Amino acid sequence: MPARRRPPAEKLVQQQLRRFGLRVWRPGQKDVVDRVLRGLGTLAVMPTGAGKSLCYQLPAALLPERTVVVSPLIALMKDQCERLQALGIPSAQVHSGLDAATTAEQERAALDGSARVVLLTPERLADDDWLDRLAERPTDLLVVDEAHCISAWGHDFRPAFLRIGQARERLGRPPVLALTATASAEVVEDVARLLDIPAAGCLVGGSFRPNLHYRVEPLVDEEDKRRRLLALFEDAADPPSTIVYTATVRAAESVHEALLGTGVASTLYHGRLRAAARHEAQDRFMRGQARVMVATNAFGLGIDKPDIRRIVHYQVPAGLDVYYQESGRAGRDGERADCTLLFVAGDRSLQQFFLNGRYPSEADAQALMEALRAPPPDGAGWTLEALKQRTRRPLTKLKVLAGLLAGEGWLAQEDGTLRAIAQGPEAARTLAEAIAHYESKAGQDRRRLEQMVDYAQSGRCRWRLILEAFDEPAAFERCHACDSCERMDAHERETAPRA
Repeated sequence: MPARRRPPAEKLVQQQLRRFGLRVWRPGQKDVVDRVLRGLGTLAVMPTGAGKSLCYQLPAALLPERTVVVSPLIALMKDQCERLQALGIPSAQVHSGLDAATTAEQERAALDGSARVVLLTPERLADDDWLDRLAERPTDLLVVDEAHCISAWGHDFRPAFLRIGQARERLGRPPVLALTATASAEVVEDVARLLDIPAAGCLVGGSFRPNLHYRVEPLVDEEDKRRRLLALFEDAADPPSTIVYTATVRAAESVHEALLGTGVASTLYHGRLRAAARHEAQDRFMRGQARVMVATNAFGLGIDKPDIRRIVHYQVPAGLDVYYQESGRAGRDGERADCTLLFVAGDRSLQQFFLNGRYPSEADAQALMEALRAPPPDGAGWTLEALKQRTRRPLTKLKVLAGLLAGEGWLAQEDGTLRAIAQGPEAARTLAEAIAHYESKAGQDRRRLEQMVDYAQSGRCRWRLILEAFDEPAAFERCHACDSCERMDAHERETAPRA
């Protein structure tokens, strides 16, 4: 374990706080920063808008050596890098969204020690040659942003995150700070285990945000839902800043077209759009040129727009953790924001369809390994796209399998290509155990979906249901702000004996 550090004087910490334009800490920040400055491994679960970035940016300004930040969010890296540079903290970002000249410049700063903060994707950290060069200089802090992605139980699991533990060993085992906005008890335990964070270092802040007002509108069918959505935008000339989330690209395009047809200035964002179109849509929404963003879950992680007044879910999401994270993008300025789910019972079948195609089976794994043992089509090596053509398996399954099998020592990933590694007699049992783990994950996701549907159909306080999903005790019986509480309060007023 890395040795504990003597923290800097409180006076220096307060000076840095003012450097970031703050005079007081937000709830939870100081506890996290104190642990980081003492060199202690920490997992901080803090709600959206709680100021997670400060928890590594401020220590980075005080630590003698560099801070390495692993993040899945390229757009957020750009914003954070520019902010740090503006504060006089040399920073570099390394990811696939840069042109060749910028990549060379940023890599140089990251590797020669001139950058105090290095922001990169987990995929870049998984590049062995590049990691060896990064390890030539000391790292004082390793930050894992959106840390729930490292857990197979998290709703945004990314296999590349599984190699962060190995990368930490190569970097000299620096202290780890893991950050996320949403995590169940299972995810907290999993992340802490994978990143070697002690139980005492798991700081879970409360998720309750009283300015968020939740409601569910039960509707009959798709036509009824479309009519209700358009009714929410009766003032098409000046709607509040809104994100409308859909579960599919097709629904996003259809909703966007319908809103444009009624004169609502809206823009569209989903993963099948070209990068330039996505960037333009995001910029228009962030600048307020388009008051409404219609999007799939490809949009939102790391978006820091404080004045979003409304989140509308046009289709039921996969679980309450996803719903909380997406709806939590509203009201970051602390002012009232409304979070509405338009619910048609048939929406459950759409998420069930997604679940059926998400997790690999043992047959999928065997098909992948057989393909890898054959000569690649172009001689250069097997890519995921080539394997998709060969195995006729979905790319999503192959990505999960590649991460799983690499972690189990079945295959190696180098420069975007994959190759099989010879296995001993225990290999078949190891593979079966690994696949069984994913079957457990599939069962958990089915339970998450049922929990989401129960929320949509329940008459209980919405906030209590959300907090229960995160294994958090509620300090209240009712929030007195959601639609369920409003109905119960109104009923009590009507039936109360008159004086």
